[in-house]
Amino acid sequence: MATTAKKADAFTKPRRTTAKRRDVSTNPNRVTFSHEEVAQLAHRHWTERGHLHGQAEEDWFRAEQELRGKAS
Repeated sequence: MATTAKKADAFTKPRRTTAKRRDVSTNPNRVTFSHEEVAQLAHRHWTERGHLHGQAEEDWFRAEQELRGKAS
């Protein structure tokens, strides 16, 4: 009788989790903002600059800094 062996390196899909991400930072006073909040402020900066392209990251970082400043 022949025996069949399982493939050791068979591909398995990663399991999907429905759990939400937790903030696991070591700083309990860390303030987090939603993507939408930062996006709205970054969009406002972009509009104030006259809709010029090429500085999306700068607008995004500026928006994050402003939100952090308001929170402290």
